[in-house]
Amino acid sequence: MDSEKTKRVVKERYGQIASASGCCSGCGCGTATPTQIAKSIGYTEEELQSAPDANLGLGCGNPTALGEIKNGDTVLDLGSGAGFDCFLAAEKVGKTGRVIGVDITEEMIEKAKKNAIVNGHKNVEFRLGDIEHLPVEDSMVDVIITNCVINLAPNKQQAFNEAYRVLKSGGRIYLSDIVLLKELSAAQRNDEDLLAGCVGGASLRDEYVRMLQAAGFTVNILSEDRDIGARQYGGLPLESIKLVATK
Repeated sequence: MDSEKTKRVVKERYGQIASASGCCSGCGCGTATPTQIAKSIGYTEEELQSAPDANLGLGCGNPTALGEIKNGDTVLDLGSGAGFDCFLAAEKVGKTGRVIGVDITEEMIEKAKKNAIVNGHKNVEFRLGDIEHLPVEDSMVDVIITNCVINLAPNKQQAFNEAYRVLKSGGRIYLSDIVLLKELSAAQRNDEDLLAGCVGGASLRDEYVRMLQAAGFTVNILSEDRDIGARQYGGLPLESIKLVATK
């Protein structure tokens, strides 16, 4: 599937999810509720209660729990959806910090902005944009978080290059994502449901790590959840990888 068609499928599917106010055909949703999915991938009850309308159950990990986000940091969320991870990060950066969410889907940006108002988050902003061409200045971000989103980008190397560009020296990206353990068939690669479900566009695990390193990052793999394939993806050969990459 070519790049433009891939992005069209992603925009349309996640626009539908945002408008439906719930999980539908996103990353490994199946029949589980957003709350059940979020708990299974590492979110606490307290986190889920902090902004319940922003949790759409679309992730494959909890990137805000992977490492240190400090008071005063500038945090960027790649593929911010309805804003859930942004709001969790906002609590950590405090009034002197700043959180920026970038998403390619207009409906998600609109929903996230409304959620920010409802939850009283004045240190969070949302920008419509493509993670392959971030609407963010060079070297302005302390921490990047991203949750099951890079797999949706047709040009993952460009997305990693952009992440490296906007990070300050010594900045870090805390990342949860779906990677493949075996190659998919051509039919699977072109299946729109698998693409929107975070599988069809995923990279092989080792290739994924090499792309991060090629962008300039030092990579430290924190954990690898191989049970998620059976738990949420019908037994497909994949895992949820959680890592920190440092500039």
